[in-house]
Amino acid sequence: MDRRAEIAEIRDLARPVLDAKHQAREITLGACRLAIQCCAAAIRAVQREEFERAEELIGEAGDHLARADVAVAEHRDVRHGGYLHDAKKEFAEANLTLAFVRGDPMPSAAAIGVELPAYLNGMAEAASELRRHTLDCLRADRLSRAEELLAVMDEVYALLVTVDYPDAITGGLRRTTDALRAVIERTRGDLTNALVAQRLREAIDQSRIVDG
Repeated sequence: MDRRAEIAEIRDLARPVLDAKHQAREITLGACRLAIQCCAAAIRAVQREEFERAEELIGEAGDHLARADVAVAEHRDVRHGGYLHDAKKEFAEANLTLAFVRGDPMPSAAAIGVELPAYLNGMAEAASELRRHTLDCLRADRLSRAEELLAVMDEVYALLVTVDYPDAITGGLRRTTDALRAVIERTRGDLTNALVAQRLREAIDQSRIVDG
C-alpha cells in the first residue's frame, strides 16, 4: 500500500473543491457588501421621498444579490454562512420601506427572491424605519399621515409576534420583533404628545374666536 500516493490523491481532490468554495465565498462577500450599501442608500432616499433614486439603488442591490446566488448555487455551506441572509434581509427592508412609505402593494418574498426568514426580519426593520418618517410627518404637522404609518407598524408587529419558532429557523426574528415593539411604543408616545398639543392649540384658537 502506497500511503504517500493515497494522501497525495486526497490533496489533489480537495484542492479544486476548496478553491471553488473559496472563490464562491469571496464573490458572495463582495456582492453582499455592495448590496447592503445600495440598500442603505435606498432607504435614505425613501426617507427623503426620492423614490425613483430608491428604485435605482434597489435594482442595483438586486443585481449584486443575483451574482451572489449564482456563486453559491453549488455550495450550500457557503450559502448558509450568514452574510447572504443579512444582505437579503437588508434587501427586503429596502423594498418594504419603499412600499410602506410610497403606499405601494407589498412585494412578496418570492417576487424579490428572498427567503422567508430574511423577508420577515426585513419587514420588522422596515416597520422600524417608519419611525423616522413618522417623526418627519409630526414636524410637518401631517398628523393623519403619522397615524397611518403607526398603524402600519402596529400591523407588522401584530403579525410578527405570532411567528413563534426557534431563532435558528427564523434568523433571530424574535429579537428583531422585540426591538420593533420598543420603537412602536416610543413612536406612539411622540404621536400622542403631538395630538394632545394639536387639540390644545385648537381649543385655544376656538376660545379666542369665542372671546373675540
